[in-house]
Formats: sequence, C-alpha cells, structure tokens
Amino acid sequence: MPELPEVETVKRTLIELVAGKRITSVTVKLPRIIQRPAEPEQFADALVGHTIQTIERRGKFLRIILDGLVLVSHLRMEGRYGVFASDDPVEKHNHVLFHFHDGTDLRYKDVRQFGTMHLFKTGDDLLLPPLNKLGIEPLEEDFTAKILREKLEKRTTSIKPLLLNQELIVGLGNIYVDEALFMAHIHPERTPNSLNSAEWNKLYDAIRSTLGRAVEAGGSSIKSYVNGQGEMGMFQHQFNVYGRKNEPCPSCGMPIEKFVVGGRGTHICKKCQPTKSAK
Repeated sequence: MPELPEVETVKRTLIELVAGKRITSVTVKLPRIIQRPAEPEQFADALVGHTIQTIERRGKFLRIILDGLVLVSHLRMEGRYGVFASDDPVEKHNHVLFHFHDGTDLRYKDVRQFGTMHLFKTGDDLLLPPLNKLGIEPLEEDFTAKILREKLEKRTTSIKPLLLNQELIVGLGNIYVDEALFMAHIHPERTPNSLNSAEWNKLYDAIRSTLGRAVEAGGSSIKSYVNGQGEMGMFQHQFNVYGRKNEPCPSCGMPIEKFVVGGRGTHICKKCQPTKSAK
C-alpha cells in the first residue's frame, strides 16, 4: 500500500500534470470505487465543468481540490493515476477516467480494485469520514518529540501497532515503521512506557528522517507503485531491514529477522533492537 512518501510524490507529480485543467466529463467503469455520493452518475455529473486548482495530501489520502469541490482519493493497495491523450486506448483496469477540455484524461488504474473516491463540498471533507479522525502529520512543524510522546506513552500495546494507527499519526505504514524503529534502535514489541526520554527523541528523529529521505527518493517501489508520471520510487535501495530477511544488518552484520507483530510482517535486527532499554 502506498504510504506517506509515495502519496506525497504522486501529489507533487499530479500537480504538474493536471492543475488548471477543466473536467468536461467523467467515465466510471467500476461503480464501487465511488463511495460518496452513492450513485456514480451523481459523482460524474457533479464534476463536469469544474477545474482542478491543486492537489494536497492528508495522510495516505489525496485531496484533489477543485473550484467548490474536493475529491478525496485513497489508492489502497495498487491504485495509481496517469495522464493520457483522450484517444489513447483504455487499459483493462482503468476504472475512473476524468476527461479534460484539452483532449487529455486523468485515469485511475487499480488492478486490485480496493481504491476509493469521495466527493465533498469544499470544507466538508475534513469534517466527515474518511478524513475526520486522522491523526497528526509527521512531517509538519507541529509534530514534535513532545507531541509524539504525549500521544503514545500512556498506551499499553506494542509500539509498532501504535505507529501504524492512522488516528494517532498519519502516513506511516509497515515499511517506514520498520525502518524508523531500526534507526532508533527500538524493538517493535516494546511498550511506550518502557521508552526513556532519549529513546523518544531518537524515535522522533528517525520518523522524520526516514520519511523525509523517502520523499526525496520519490517513495519506494516494492510491487507496482509509480508516481503520476509513471516513474518508480528509489527508496527501496536504502532499506536497512524491510524486505531484507536473512541479509546482514548494515550496522552489526547480524542476520535480519522477520516475524509478526500486531498481525504485520516485521523486520528487525535483534542485536541493534533489544527487547529492553539499554539505560
């Protein structure tokens, strides 16, 4: 599933490709993608004549800002956007096509068919599902080590599932939680109350650094992810632990191990990420 760096990269590339374009019609080939309004015909009709102003990101969601409307799109497992000439052949899994005044299309492709789209009046999208309960953005200035600790330290579950909880901190998925915990030398099964002040600061720095570097690299292409221009991300070449089971740890040389935490496959170095604080 695309995480914060991938969605941020898609956002940036799509701004270059579609900002300022006016929608003349919309084709919905897979109705269940459309969540709001309930009828795809209403969705399509409501968008006709509107111009894309810009694109923003909230957690793992894209917010396509139009004049008077906001389209909230979640890519889920393998959703992707691309811009094509309107007379280009339509691929099998192109499920929603936005036709523009200049003879181009913005096409949403989703082989797994898990993606969703919600259409709101401007301002309503942040007050209603799916965006209304999202947590803090980890790359914004108001996200600090103090805020991170305040949000998590009183909870009793393992640290990894908490970091994956989008109602606490948005945008972090399995890849970047594994990488950040390794960078902070924190075992994913440790509970927040076991972390000392230095470890909270290390975790905060690791989250910011990992996500920042991933955004600079255009995200991670593990399976099918590409940005709005069809380009792969490159951060997968910088992974320290994720997807590197049995390979040597880049810090100590011990084999990377994989096991399950909170129902998610998890990669660690047992030597660099001990189960107890090194106090």
